Amino acid sequence: MSASTLPIAETFTSIQGEGKLTGVPSWFCRVAGCNLRCAWCDTPYASWNPEGQARTIDDLASEARDTGVRHAVLTGGEPMLFDEITPLARALRDAGLHITIETAGTIHRDLPCDLMSISPKLANSTPTEGDPRDPSGAWRKRHEARRLDAPTLQKLLDSYAARQLKFVVATPADLPEIDALLTRLTGFAPDDILLMPEGVTTPDPQATHWILETCTARGWRYCHRLHIELFGNVRGT
Repeated sequence: MSASTLPIAETFTSIQGEGKLTGVPSWFCRVAGCNLRCAWCDTPYASWNPEGQARTIDDLASEARDTGVRHAVLTGGEPMLFDEITPLARALRDAGLHITIETAGTIHRDLPCDLMSISPKLANSTPTEGDPRDPSGAWRKRHEARRLDAPTLQKLLDSYAARQLKFVVATPADLPEIDALLTRLTGFAPDDILLMPEGVTTPDPQATHWILETCTARGWRYCHRLHIELFGNVRGT
């Protein structure tokens, strides 16, 4: 029995809406807390204003088992920020669940993981000057300093054979930054690279045509947000 706890913003059972496992029924565990502050963050209750409650590893693992689904997604916030994410991943593995970890890729841990889902943060994620959530500009400076860590990204790629690099993009101007980062990394395949349009609504096809063209030309993947299409931008989905 484990009395260790994690700060949890929410847990729920739904379908995976993003990435290589889109459509798979999954149990989601969202930690409350993050070392970054993305301007466009769609889960501010786990980052800008963390909320929730402490829950034990045993309680979380028991809930996951009771759902009857075979996939678990550890997300946030930033799940790799917390030491207790490792015993939770072990408990989920002991329960026979497939584990996806959603991370920005700034922290490395050795832990059970069947799909390391890495979302490196581009310059479009940095809070703008005058953001009312960051009146002093302190988070803008911290975020910009922390958002990309190529050595840690490489260590994650080297440590986990099943992985995806998921980039949130706003305009074609984001592509040179992605290209520059990828030249510093090794050991990934083209279909490990996913481009996901920024926003919390179903995008206009005309606005995302450039993403489709880029993915087609480079052998990358278009990353749909199925949960947004099915449920909208609401918690628990």
